[in-house]
Amino acid sequence: MLMNFNNEIEKMQDELIGAVDRLVRIRSVEDLGGGGKPFGTGVYDCLCEALAMSEELGFTAHNMDDECGFCEYGDGDEMIAILGHLDVVPEGDGWSHDPYKPEIIDGRMYGRGTIDDKGPVAASLYALKAVKDSGIPLKRRVRLIYGCNEETGAEDMKYYLKHGGEIPVAGFTPDGEYPLINGEKGIINEVYETGYDQTGDFRLESFRGGVAGNVTPPFAKADILVPDGYELPSPPEKISVTGGGGRYHIEAEGVQVHAQYPERGENAIGRLAIYLSSIPFEGRVRDAISFIAEKIGMDALGIGLGCDIADKISGHFSFNLGVLDADEKHMTVRLNYRYPVTFSYDDCHPHIAEAFLSAGWENISSVHKPKLYVPEDDMLVRSLLKVYREHTGDISAPKSIGGGTYAKAIPNILAFGPIFPGDPVVEHMPDEYISIDRLVKNSQVIASAIVELANNR
Repeated sequence: MLMNFNNEIEKMQDELIGAVDRLVRIRSVEDLGGGGKPFGTGVYDCLCEALAMSEELGFTAHNMDDECGFCEYGDGDEMIAILGHLDVVPEGDGWSHDPYKPEIIDGRMYGRGTIDDKGPVAASLYALKAVKDSGIPLKRRVRLIYGCNEETGAEDMKYYLKHGGEIPVAGFTPDGEYPLINGEKGIINEVYETGYDQTGDFRLESFRGGVAGNVTPPFAKADILVPDGYELPSPPEKISVTGGGGRYHIEAEGVQVHAQYPERGENAIGRLAIYLSSIPFEGRVRDAISFIAEKIGMDALGIGLGCDIADKISGHFSFNLGVLDADEKHMTVRLNYRYPVTFSYDDCHPHIAEAFLSAGWENISSVHKPKLYVPEDDMLVRSLLKVYREHTGDISAPKSIGGGTYAKAIPNILAFGPIFPGDPVVEHMPDEYISIDRLVKNSQVIASAIVELANNR
């Protein structure tokens, strides 16, 4: 039977809400080098606030050169960790509440960072306070790590590891979903480029589409020159053509979704490339357009590129051509593709690279975020599921996802909360919020998880 901290956390509810309020009021959006701080003055101020709150509650706090920080409790040679982050994405438009002046309406606390990830960070801090106040002996130290760069690259945790940050024997990040995420696909981001000298009467002036590598492109457009009197092929659905006299502007419509499940969207770049491939361009520009149309097109599973791989745990390999930018002499594409958790980089990357290189493209950049997978019989998975199930009665299996979480940033960490099954996904959205009930429940679950991992793993 787990230690139950429900009453203790409920008694501290007002203090917990106040802690979230203090953090959310600080606009901690990345501003590289702003104010002489690694991630900007706002992120630095939020880190200082979190460390100050930690000391107010009686914990030892440490600032690691303004890159990140942590507070710690307990003794022992081994350490377990809770990894949270204080940086947030920009507020954007569409808010009906001030994103940096938190307010509670109908049991919901609104503000940027309330659910991602300042609310869960504060819930973790008060969970640790409840454990400390209980006097329960712990076999391992507990470290609450305050990250500062989760949203834009996790450079904070690279710094932590490079500069002697202790690696936990076990831990979790409250920056995902319940019941637990034990698998995250490997993610590869790449840029390829090809050049061409155009010949003939059919010319590509420009071809552009997409907004980012990690979302399916919702639009694409091209400007072309053709011989006067040439009649373009009849455009299919979601393709529009305007112009005349040998000069045409062509647009394609797509459906934007996150690149972790591109099969749910529609790739406007691929759609437009297929149409353009029916026009008799010549030479290398024809080859480049045909390659995009034939090898990728509307395929979101990488099959045309030789990556027909899948597993029962995390599903099929996924492929997204997120951005294309072409002018009269060059074409550049930005890719984001993800391999299943029981496969490896070598099962997919060589196929993609060979397809592009053999077609005359050059690799400009490549960044690999390896997969994360911990089997269900692992003690960390079993321990966290035990805590979640005893608090909720929900016996759902852990999840494997196509996205990536902060758990990949340091070893021996899995994503555990804060979003409960069936709850709306509001992080990064206007009017982001956390319900007070969920804030308190997260703190209760985290307190039990601290004791479970510190004593029983």
